[in-house]
Amino acid sequence: MLFPLRFHKVATQALNSTHLVDREVMRARLPVSVIVSVRNEEKNLARCLESLRAADEIFVVDSFSTDATPDIARSFGVQVVQFRYHGGWPKKRQWALDTLALKYDWVLLLDADESLTPELISEIESAVKDPAITGYYIGLDMYFLGRRLRHSGATFYKLSLFRRDKGRFECRTPNQDTSMCDMEVHEHVMVEGATAKLRERLVHRNVSNLSRYIQKHDEYSNWEARVWSEPDGDHAQLKPAPFGSQAQRRRWLKQKFFKTPASSVLFFLYRYVFRLGFLDGMPGLIYCGFQAVQFFHIKAKLYEAKIAAAEALSTDRCGTTPLEDTYVRH
Repeated sequence: MLFPLRFHKVATQALNSTHLVDREVMRARLPVSVIVSVRNEEKNLARCLESLRAADEIFVVDSFSTDATPDIARSFGVQVVQFRYHGGWPKKRQWALDTLALKYDWVLLLDADESLTPELISEIESAVKDPAITGYYIGLDMYFLGRRLRHSGATFYKLSLFRRDKGRFECRTPNQDTSMCDMEVHEHVMVEGATAKLRERLVHRNVSNLSRYIQKHDEYSNWEARVWSEPDGDHAQLKPAPFGSQAQRRRWLKQKFFKTPASSVLFFLYRYVFRLGFLDGMPGLIYCGFQAVQFFHIKAKLYEAKIAAAEALSTDRCGTTPLEDTYVRH
C-alpha cells in the first residue's frame, strides 16, 4: 500500500509543478500591472482572479475586509495591500497608483466583480504594443440579478487600461469623508495623449445581493451630493459636455436632470422606456428603479445640505454659504 500512496504523492506534486509552470507561461503573455480594488468581496474575487491567470503582476488593494477576501487573494499567489481611508484625497485607486512599486508601464484597473474573457486578454496583449496610444476604454457587459442587461442604459465604457505615467484620476472634490465610498466612484481617469476603444468587453456582475448593492449606493449618493453641492474647484476634472466622451455626456445629462422638477421619475422613464429597459425583464425593472431611487436620494441629500447650510448661516454670519437651488427641485 505504501507504493501507491508514494506514487500518488509524487504524481500530485508533479501535477502541481506543471500547473505552476503553465500559470507562469500564461502570465508572461500579459505584461500589465493589474490593480483590483476590494472590500468584503469573497463572493466575487475568485472569479476575477481566475480570469487574470495571464497577468504577470496583480495587486489586490483591500480595505481591511472582515470576510475571507484577503485569504482568497493570497491563495492565488497575488500581492495583497491594505488601504485605510481617513477621508480626503487621494482615494484607493489613485493611492495605489502613487504608492505601489508597479513593474510595468501599463496598468489595468478592475473591480472584484469584473472579469476578463480570453478574447479580451488577447486584445490587450496586442493593444499595449501600440506606441501611439496611451489609454484604452473597455466596455462592460453588465449582469444584474443573473441576467445580462442589454438595455436600461447599462452599457458603458471605462478608461481602465492606460500608461501609468500618463494617467491620473480626476478629483471632483477633495472634501470627502468616510461616509462615502473609499474608492473613486464616478471619478474617471484622465490621460495625456491618444485613446482608443477595445472591441472585447469585461464581464461585470454588478450585484451579489441587493442589501450590499443598496449599502454601496447609499455611500455613492453621499459622495454625489457632496460633489454637486460644491462649486467647481481648480482641480483637474472632466467637464460636462453634450458632445464629449461618454463620461462627459452622462455627466451633462445628469446635471440637466438635477435641474428638472420630478427628475427622479423622468430618469426612471428615460432608463426604462427610452433606453428600452423593459426588454431586460424583471432585472431591468429593478435596475432602472434602483437607479431612479439613487437619483432621488442624491437630490434629497442636496436638500438636506441646503437646510443645514441655511441654519449654519443664521447662527454664524461667517459660516457656510447656502447652496444654490438649482439642483434640489423635486
